Amino acid sequence: MRRERIVETNLKLFSSSEDSSDSWVSIADLMAGLMMIFLLLAVWHSAKIAERAEEVTTIVEEWKDLEESIYLALEKEFKDDLPRWQAEIERETLTIRFREPRIFFEQDSAKLQPYFEEILSDFFPRYIRVLNSGFAHNIKEVRIEGHTSSEYGDLDAREAFIENMRLSQARTRAVMEYAMNLSKTAPFENWIVKTVTANGLSSGRTLFSVIGEEDRERSRRVEFTIHTKTKEALFEILNTLSAQNSAGDTK
Repeated sequence: MRRERIVETNLKLFSSSEDSSDSWVSIADLMAGLMMIFLLLAVWHSAKIAERAEEVTTIVEEWKDLEESIYLALEKEFKDDLPRWQAEIERETLTIRFREPRIFFEQDSAKLQPYFEEILSDFFPRYIRVLNSGFAHNIKEVRIEGHTSSEYGDLDAREAFIENMRLSQARTRAVMEYAMNLSKTAPFENWIVKTVTANGLSSGRTLFSVIGEEDRERSRRVEFTIHTKTKEALFEILNTLSAQNSAGDTK
């Protein structure tokens, strides 16, 4: 059937000069129409890209403003306490890091030292109160993270990682359990249950010195890290754009 149509079209094209002229005009119109369609598709695609780019820009600005506001609120609340707690706040990641687990836990144990219990009793209710003073609905997760160095006695690297995982998980659970049992956190219990998690990461994220060697002392730490919803929204858009680009590359 298709071959018959092609033959018929060829006959019409060459039957007469007038018919040929009419046919070429028809083909020219068809080509012009196709070009117009391609142009509209290109404009539409460009508009969608521009729309996505504007959306990403807006979310990045909201994310930066939100995280800067959270940082400033935490810095104002704890700036006088962090030095005596052997702690620091990292602006880029909204992480409060307690750097001396040797004085926070008994050696090779998840049992909290009395000094760390005093710190948590002071720190955690204030920390949760700051996050709930205008930021709670923008926070996806608050992670209590336990980190260790890569060593564990005389064990090889694999066994040391497993034992340190057990220890770091037990320590973060102990921190969370103690913090949730504080009477001052009771008003925020529902939010804490939905938002705060305990994560033992073993030696998966060790810290290094300026010359690239593992800093074992700094690697042993407990961290409180905030993940905002705007960051998640940004990642979702970037993943969508990446998927669309990948789909376009395969066509």
